[in-house]
Amino acid sequence: MQTKADVIVIGAGIVGNATAYYLAKKGKRVTLLEASDYIGNGGSSRNGGGVRQSGRNPKELPLMVWGVKNIWPFLSEELGVDTEYTQGGNLRLGKTEEHLKILQKLADGAVKCGVDVKMIDAAEVKKINPYMSDEVIGASWCPTDGHANPLITTLGYYKKARELGVDFITGAPVTRIITKAGHVVGVETPEQVFEAGDVVVAAGYESNEILKNVGINIPMKKHALSCLVTEAEPKMFSQMLGTAMADFYGHQTKHGSFVMGGTDGFDEVPARIDDSYPLVGSSMVSATCRGILGYFPILKNAKVVRAWGGYGDFCVDGVATVSKCDEVPGLYIECGFTGHGFGIGPSAAYNIAELITEGSCPADISPLHYNRFKPAK
Repeated sequence: MQTKADVIVIGAGIVGNATAYYLAKKGKRVTLLEASDYIGNGGSSRNGGGVRQSGRNPKELPLMVWGVKNIWPFLSEELGVDTEYTQGGNLRLGKTEEHLKILQKLADGAVKCGVDVKMIDAAEVKKINPYMSDEVIGASWCPTDGHANPLITTLGYYKKARELGVDFITGAPVTRIITKAGHVVGVETPEQVFEAGDVVVAAGYESNEILKNVGINIPMKKHALSCLVTEAEPKMFSQMLGTAMADFYGHQTKHGSFVMGGTDGFDEVPARIDDSYPLVGSSMVSATCRGILGYFPILKNAKVVRAWGGYGDFCVDGVATVSKCDEVPGLYIECGFTGHGFGIGPSAAYNIAELITEGSCPADISPLHYNRFKPAK
């Protein structure tokens, strides 16, 4: 076990694994600490797989657009695994005029950031995807969006980082960030002190517990999330699907099954999921199935073969925090991804790694700085 490194990364989800990989690629000695006993134990390996620009807050778009152009098209080759990345577009569906107003506002914000998004009517929706319900009266359409396999991608970053010498230590919850003269010098776990001049906190909702001793709090809530997987079906479409009300999302995988998520409205109740194992309640599965059939009735006889659940780190403004910490030199934060961190995670990781190693990064992450939560002077 190496107790000294150039950089310590906390959290072994896609963001932590990718950050460790990109840092190691730049020649840094990296130690990654994961509180659980498993790599990718959170939402990074259990999600709908969306790699989308549409439907995002404009603050996230510079980072997401950069990732779609510069990371995702080349990621399978770089990691040496088939991430199943498919750039088949994204349909965000609406059934009412109010839905279309929501989608129009999101589309307008994306267009201002240079994203190719437009509103289409029901006939155009059916041309792109003939399986959609007749209740759908319109949608936003982004042809450069897509989806990928969360588990393969998250573990692909892990394996590649290991090849570059990153030291992964599981079962090592960080209890304290150690500073000296205000600068980060390491972290503490129940068993060991680890030394490093830079620390990246990418531990999802648990990031606040780690950050509290340096006086930082990202306003987040813990939301229950779940997805279900169907049996394999004949190939129907390649788009990522979503809705104006975010009551259903998903895609068809490379081997034919559908991975789809939704909500039953009780996602803020902590008791719904046992802390020791992410269980999925029957109401969550039933509500998700109803949401699916409301947009995608052809799946009414499809068999659900498994489901998964977990917690997401939902930020109060619905926007991720990806930034350095000005008050504590050497500290960097990547959390609050609000249920859509898989697609933007690689780009966040790359840019933080560049910020650490080069002092600047190619994408504009200034809107994602944690100081946006400070009171106005």
